[in-house]
Amino acid sequence: MSDLLFKKVDYTVGKLLQDIAFGDIGLPDIQRPFVWDTTRVRELFDSMYRGYPIGTLLFWENGYPEEYKSIGVEAKQKIPHLLIVDGQQRLTALYAVTRGVPIVDKDFRKRQLRLAFNPLEERFEVTSAAIERDSAWIPDISVLWHPDFDQYAFVSNFLERLGKKGELSQDVRKRVPQAIQRLVNLINYPMTALEISSSATEEQVSEIFVRINSQGRTLNQADFILTLMSVFWDEGRSQLEEFARLAKQPPSDSKPSPFNPYFQPSPDQLVRVCVVLAFRRARLEYVYGVLRGKDLETGKFSGECRNAQFMLLREAHTKVLDLQNWHDFLKVIKQAGYVHPKLITSQTALVYTYALWLVGKYHFGLAYHPLRNIMARWFFMSSLTGRYTGSPETRMHQDLALLRGLTTPEEFVAVLDQEINAVLTPDYWQVTLPNELATASARNTGQSAYFASLCILDAPVLYSHLKVRELFDPLAQAHREAVERHHLFPRQYLIRLGITDWRQINQVANYALVEWHDNIKIGDKPPSAYAPQLENIFQQQLNQMYYYHALPERWYEMDYHSFLLDRQRRIARVIRDGFERLSHQLRSTPPCEA
Repeated sequence: MSDLLFKKVDYTVGKLLQDIAFGDIGLPDIQRPFVWDTTRVRELFDSMYRGYPIGTLLFWENGYPEEYKSIGVEAKQKIPHLLIVDGQQRLTALYAVTRGVPIVDKDFRKRQLRLAFNPLEERFEVTSAAIERDSAWIPDISVLWHPDFDQYAFVSNFLERLGKKGELSQDVRKRVPQAIQRLVNLINYPMTALEISSSATEEQVSEIFVRINSQGRTLNQADFILTLMSVFWDEGRSQLEEFARLAKQPPSDSKPSPFNPYFQPSPDQLVRVCVVLAFRRARLEYVYGVLRGKDLETGKFSGECRNAQFMLLREAHTKVLDLQNWHDFLKVIKQAGYVHPKLITSQTALVYTYALWLVGKYHFGLAYHPLRNIMARWFFMSSLTGRYTGSPETRMHQDLALLRGLTTPEEFVAVLDQEINAVLTPDYWQVTLPNELATASARNTGQSAYFASLCILDAPVLYSHLKVRELFDPLAQAHREAVERHHLFPRQYLIRLGITDWRQINQVANYALVEWHDNIKIGDKPPSAYAPQLENIFQQQLNQMYYYHALPERWYEMDYHSFLLDRQRRIARVIRDGFERLSHQLRSTPPCEA
């Protein structure tokens, strides 16, 4: 039999909480976002009370404990020996409830996890104002594990309050103390942990997690990395979380802020950018080794190596969170035409484009405008083709490989341009893209690219003097969207024709952008009833509108299925022209095609 990479260790809840408090188990600071809802916390304690199992914990031995500071929720007497791979939310819930300490939720709001218990019904509930007033409940069970808790006095006072509602039977006087004793005894509830050896690789830890997890979940690498950062670099994690928090809300003062209407990154997304910039690596598993002192080339561990690599991560971290860099990068997205968050179909494309933008700036010294131009084209291509969907880390790993051995800014631009041209071939524009537009998906990448192209081309809204870019402005929205997708062949009209399949009715090619009040007026009229009337108003601009909105002449008289096929081809042409305008290759005045 091969050597085991783990050992089974039995704990009690009390021992686990003690080890967390002392710092022997590296549970991140309790002031980190807690993602469980209160219902799951209630169910956790209910399962324990009823003697049900609550799952096995998974720890990973810290290979170099003597080099790391202690962390956790109180002043520590020990350095962390074990890192939590699976079970962080359970342990956080147990610690917060039994110790009565506040947590910070996923929206960064500080609050108390207060559970109530009814000894007569032996039932748990989340504490509410009504429960606070009801003498049948213990409104906050954390008092049962307070160091000064006097169980005899507590039970006596509880029965006295309960007795004010009426005479208590002997059965009640017996059941209440028993239920409270059973609840207090949860501190001795048995739990099992599998402790993975420090000799296990990051890949083995992830594989072990997947194989033992009853729900078949994959290891959330980003969460695990943030846990490691709490152990080894708590300040860095705090800065990531603060940046993510501030990006979600307008600043209350006039101070610079990462807030923007396009992208509110999560801490783990920012970690990905840091790893790319620091190490030219796309897979988050590499940062495990960095934080533990592993040389990425030799696989050996050393404190010297850890310090050197940690310095690279710190430097990258500073650049990633630099507000000037952040807002300069967001201009790339606007230049690419993706001026509204609803147009962005892949946040991963945003993450990796930001990473490459930083690599171009700091590793290759590319000037501001050439950098913005090449990255705008890269983001457009990546979004249109879904480049970072499916296996994003593998794809980004391949993209970074393209840059190996390069040193000059000219080489950086040339290689990315070469890759863009290899993807966006004539066959892609003429065959692949029109076929991909034959869908009813509301999040179709081609549709988003088409709307982005209309912004690049400064196109007007269909049958309107206003510009698409103006009405897509996320900072100028009323209670309704200024621009709406409208069925050119209305739904009810198609149903009357016998076309009832929603996948045919909601084809991308059946949608156009109109002002919302025009959408209301059009209703379910056949296109031959409303289009000619509108076109009489815009006779001078009609040819350009037909071009921008990919409409053949007298489209409203066409057979519906013929119309879809024709418009898919025309939409693909507009997307191509938008991209070429972005590449400074399209002539200043767009063709006016019928």
